[in-house]
Amino acid sequence: MIASLRGTVAEKGPSEVVVDVGGVGYRVFVSLLTLTRLPDEGQAVRLRVRTVVREDALDLFGFLSAQEEELFLMLTSVSHVGPRLALSVMSGLEVPELVTAIGRGEVARLTKIHGVGKKTAERLVLELRDKVKSLVLPAHAVQAAATAAPAPTAASADVVSGLVNLGFKPPQAEKAVEAAVERLGMEAGFELLFRESLKALRGAKA
Repeated sequence: MIASLRGTVAEKGPSEVVVDVGGVGYRVFVSLLTLTRLPDEGQAVRLRVRTVVREDALDLFGFLSAQEEELFLMLTSVSHVGPRLALSVMSGLEVPELVTAIGRGEVARLTKIHGVGKKTAERLVLELRDKVKSLVLPAHAVQAAATAAPAPTAASADVVSGLVNLGFKPPQAEKAVEAAVERLGMEAGFELLFRESLKALRGAKA
């Protein structure tokens, strides 16, 4: 099984990256938050990888840190949570914030993540509330996530960064995000704003 990839960023999409390793391109699925932190195309990158084999496919899921990978494994251990849904969950909140939300049993906050309904959120809390305590996270990150209230508007800057990382011009990205916030409201999370903004930008290019 592939455990990691070191190469260059060949292509980036809204939910995946192609890593060129010695002339071979590996398609790796990543969370939206991980996507915003990837280097530009043509730049060097190293990803931790989990290989998921199914009857009809062999998929690679990538992470920039051991904590992201460990959380992914915990999420996929929950009943009815597959790899793609796990990435969606990880797209909605930073790892420390997600760990805090699950540990505190914040079902309402979890349901704000795209694709996570009340039943799924309740399962995440029920099955992972104690397990997430074993995740080793930087002390400052845990403290910040535990003491700070959710700041929905902070997601806007991350979305702009993610769109620029995909090749859009900063003014374009900022305008699209502003429009998305107007449509979805100030409480919209990172993933919803990202998808809405990307949809508008692609529509403008068509």
